[in-house]
Parts: sequence; structure tokens; C-alpha cells
Amino acid sequence: MSGDKQSLAAPRGMRDFYPDEMALQCRITDTWRASAERYGFQRYDACVVESLDLLKRKAGEEIVEQIYAFKDKSDRDLALRPEMTPTLARMVAARQGSLDLPLKWFAIAQCFRYERTTRGRKREHYQLNLDIIGEPAVTAETEVIAAAVDALLQLGLSLTDFRVRISSRALLGDILAASGIPIEHHAATFLALDKRGKLPDEKIAELLTEAGVASEAQGGVFDVLGLTDLDQVRDLLKGRASAALAELEACCTGLTAYGLGDAIVFDISVIRGLAYYTGIVFEAFDTEGKLRAIFGGGRYDNLLASVGGRPQTGVGLGFGDVVVAELLAERGLTGSDEARGRITVGFMTIDQQPIARRMAATLRSQGEQVDLALHPEKPRAFFARADKRRFAKAAYIGPDDVTQGTVRIKNMVTREEEPLPV
Repeated sequence: MSGDKQSLAAPRGMRDFYPDEMALQCRITDTWRASAERYGFQRYDACVVESLDLLKRKAGEEIVEQIYAFKDKSDRDLALRPEMTPTLARMVAARQGSLDLPLKWFAIAQCFRYERTTRGRKREHYQLNLDIIGEPAVTAETEVIAAAVDALLQLGLSLTDFRVRISSRALLGDILAASGIPIEHHAATFLALDKRGKLPDEKIAELLTEAGVASEAQGGVFDVLGLTDLDQVRDLLKGRASAALAELEACCTGLTAYGLGDAIVFDISVIRGLAYYTGIVFEAFDTEGKLRAIFGGGRYDNLLASVGGRPQTGVGLGFGDVVVAELLAERGLTGSDEARGRITVGFMTIDQQPIARRMAATLRSQGEQVDLALHPEKPRAFFARADKRRFAKAAYIGPDDVTQGTVRIKNMVTREEEPLPV
């Protein structure tokens, strides 16, 4: 804004939550918590400021360009956490000898990334993290995916509104080996293929060449991405044993047993760009493909060792609030009607205020959410406010009510009135 007048907008990429917006935000985070606890996860949290060195060990030096990094007054290199996984790994490694494995932990964390803001991406967001540490079986993947899907369903979405695309980096490694791609080129190939859809195939081919993948082998790489089901994968492997294929099939079977089979799709192109993923990986998208990923994650069996702990298996996912809020808005599921459920109590003159106060106190003691008017109001102004703020019920006390000894509580939806003795 020009001149001396200060802008009243939030910093770019950050958000303010006014009460009506906070209602949806609370519904999302409350649903996350309920679903995580329903699936047996325990809640934890941590400091929002993290050691920059820890983030570099997990994501590499380039992470500095993507986050809010700074030095404190003692010249320590710190950062606002961009995600929760490195912090989780640090916390588990710090008490690895005393923790009872497997762990099933969840957090609802505010995270910060200094990135270009686009639809579905802010520089600040809240994220549900679900992690299982110390379980090598694919039941861990099944549980974290099922818990996240449960949250989507509890928010009002149906299995037709989204798809969980699932694959396996280990399986892709087996496929690339069967296609003649040397193992030393697998990591670079993963990174190149992860950019498919964001870059044209010609540019992907250039990245593969830079990674040392011979031009005659690149056709095989693109053929791999043409695989659409696990039967085709078996044919390509030509009878070779693949533990990764068996694990992926077991995970899909577990999700089908939960009744989620219709929402699960095998997609070999799901790679997840972060190098620490070692096995099954997955991402959920809206069915129409309009938005960014709703949630994503996978198995990371080497992460604890990378931050100084003992080697331990791990599976986790991150589920951000920005994209799911947009999806709920597109489906008309923002829950604006849920504001109803509260009661407001008003009065005409100061003489009725003591009765109104006693009434509010009684209703509150019964567990009701009650808004008590702060000053006298005329009936029309009081009921207009009650409607605008979407109260479920409204009780207005005037001189006649005191004289008659009866107060009427009006249902603001049906307009029916219920008499109650003063």
C-alpha cells in the first residue's frame, strides 16, 4: 500500500481466521483429532521452531531456500518447522530406548514454507500428521490411510469424491531393474519421474539423460509409467519374486476389508519426491483432479537413523487443511448450518437483566452454549441479530414476561416457541 498507511492484510501466504472461517477450521481439526483417536493414535506436539541442521539432514541443503530460516540472538541456526516428520524423528530418537513400540502418534501442527502461493498452497497451514513407528508389517500403511479416509468421510465427503492413489518405491525399483535400468540410476529416475505431469516428457528425458540413464533405456522408463494395474506389473516382472508387490497387494486387501476398496487406485506414477521414502507411497486427490493432493505419505524406514537414532521402521502421512477446505467448499460441505446449536438470551430493559443472567447461568449449567446480550435491545433488533448470527434458539425477556412469570424460547429454524417459567 502506498504512502504511510499500513496494510491491514495478513502477510503474503498467511491467514487470519475470522469467527465464521474459524468455525470451519475447528470442524476440520476436531474431525482430524476424533478420527485419529478413533484409530488408536496418541496425540503429541512440539516446538514450532526447529534446528536448521535437523531439517538439512532430512531434506538437504536446498531446504534453506524453501523455509523461514533465521539466526537467534545466540547466533544459532533455526527455522519455523516446514513439516512435522523431522521433529517426530528427533523426539523418538531422543527416547528410543524407553518408548514402547510400535508407536501410533498424531499431531495437528502449524507449519510454514516460503513457497510461491497457489491454489491449495499457502505459506502457512495446519496439517494432520499420522505416524506409526516400529511396525514393519503393511498393517501400518493400512491404518494411517484408513484413519485419514475416515476423517474425509466424517467431514461429509463420500468415497466417490476422492481417490487414494497408491504405489511402492520398492516395487518401482523391481520394475526398473526388470526393465534394464541399473540400480545406481534408480534414485535419479524416481526424482525425474516425480516431475512428470509438471514438465513435458522431453524435459523429463533430459533429466534422465543428466542422471546417466542411457537413451535406449529411457523408453523402458516411460513404458513403466503406462502400467495401470498389478496384473500388468506381474507380467512385466515375468515371474520374478517381489516382496514389494506382495506388500502392496496386502495393503490394498486390508483397505478393501475396511470397505475402502472403491477409493483405492494403483498408480505407478505416485513416487513422492522426498528421498527418504523406501516402500509403499500414496496420495489422495479429488476425483475430478481439480486440486492439489489432499494428503500423502508412505513408508520411511531410514529416517530415524538419518537424524542420529537407531534404525527403525516408520510409516506416516501429512494431511493439510487448505486443500480439504477447498474441496468441502466445492461440495457445499463447509458446515455453515452447524453454527446453529447455540442459544441467545436478550432483554428489553435493564430491569430484566438479572432474570436474563439467571436464565443464561441455568442453561449453561445444563451444558448449553449461551450468548447473553450485553445491553438492552428492542425485540426486532434482538431477533434480527439472533438470525444473522445463526443461533438455534432465542429467548427474549420483557416486562410482560416478568409479570406473567413465563419466558418463551423461540426455535429460530421452525419459529416454534416453548414456554418456560421464569
